[in-house]
Amino acid sequence: MTDIEFTPGAELPELKITPDRFLTVRYAGASGDFNPIHVDEEFARQVGLPGRILHGLWTMAQVARAQTDAGGGPHTLKALEVQFRGMGVPEAEVAVSSTVRSVEDGLATVDTVATQNGVQIIRGATAEIEIS
Repeated sequence: MTDIEFTPGAELPELKITPDRFLTVRYAGASGDFNPIHVDEEFARQVGLPGRILHGLWTMAQVARAQTDAGGGPHTLKALEVQFRGMGVPEAEVAVSSTVRSVEDGLATVDTVATQNGVQIIRGATAEIEIS
């Protein structure tokens, strides 16, 4: 268990991570998602993107990581829902912020957002963290 106080309105520790320029290639290998918008800079630009973009599931994993860090381990994350609302790019910091909405029966319901360059790339996310 962590020393974090889970009370309604409490802000959990913010997670900040900067994906390096090769992250999308490594993640493609790990996930099997070799969509060229993630691994081919030239292709991504040809289809109107700013360059290679992060995998949405990698970004979601960072949201999950922030919750499991706060809860004290992966076993504490009981539910996670996210809405993908923007594109993340390599080499720019992603910040995950979380606020406790409610606590009931040993579960904290947490609202969370992931932002990059001032844009919410994941919003409307909700996690349930076991705190008992």
